[in-house]
Amino acid sequence: MSKKINVAVIGASGYTGVELLKMIAVHPNFELTYVATSEGETTLSALHPALMDVLEIDVSKASAQDVARYADLAFLALPHQTAMGFVKELMELDVKVVDLSADYRLKLETYEANYCPHIDTKNLEHAVYGIAEMNREEIKNARLVANPGCYPTATILAALPFMQYRIKDSSIIVDAKSGVSGAGKKLATTTHYVSINENIHAYGPLGHRHESEIEEKLEVGAGKIDFVPHLIPLTRGMLNSTYMQVEGDFDPIELLRAYYKDEKFVRIRETPVDVKSVAGTHFCDIYAKKRGNTLFLSSAIDNILRGASSAAMLNANLMMGLPEHTAIPFIAYVP
Repeated sequence: MSKKINVAVIGASGYTGVELLKMIAVHPNFELTYVATSEGETTLSALHPALMDVLEIDVSKASAQDVARYADLAFLALPHQTAMGFVKELMELDVKVVDLSADYRLKLETYEANYCPHIDTKNLEHAVYGIAEMNREEIKNARLVANPGCYPTATILAALPFMQYRIKDSSIIVDAKSGVSGAGKKLATTTHYVSINENIHAYGPLGHRHESEIEEKLEVGAGKIDFVPHLIPLTRGMLNSTYMQVEGDFDPIELLRAYYKDEKFVRIRETPVDVKSVAGTHFCDIYAKKRGNTLFLSSAIDNILRGASSAAMLNANLMMGLPEHTAIPFIAYVP
């Protein structure tokens, strides 16, 4: 049996936290040795009754010193701004970190324009953006991985193979739709049952924070991503429709197949994608169609797995020298 690697989950009460715990429960190499929330003084089965008799461990009040005492790697499922305080301490204590917040995803000026002043610019400079299909080798050698946003993940994976064909300086339009779990557990009027049931609405159009993340990672320049997210009455799942202006003679499906031929968790579909086929998995399904200079891209992911927790787990596997697909979910919640 391989030696166990001690891991911690900080921010275990939320949706991304429980998804991490579910994967750790079946991971052959990871041993859950520390779990924390902002309050502590409870148990995992009290936080998540579904984990009763699956993972039984006390939940502590989060402390970086305790993380370092009990774990070699930590998953941080914390809000932005809160996360960077923990990361700064954990880096000094030589703990590897996968951060699910936005705190280390962006360049300093982009981050501060969209979030808040950054207190850990030293580690920000060395954080690796955690899309394995883009940065696999860098992730293997990283001490700090910045897990990507859910909307950027679905958009970037679809658009990346076609960037060489994009008409220079043209805008990319992204029409995105996400299940309610993407909003987190915190109560809000827009996520109340009577507001979201049998309803759909746009929010943060042409100015959502993830717009800057997509622009930066696709290297298109500010103002070249026109991004409009929508909230839909699903628990989980994300569907992105992306429109690009391109030039050149190519078959988009064949180009996608060639680009992702070695990627286990990117599936190229011959018909427009759907969220049911990816819910509960790490798959990103992509479809493309070209007419004249217009390229239509349809991509679907599970917003709290591929868009957060399973991406974090895959990054952790790479960081710890393990097969990257270990414990990564691949069977969809169907029917």
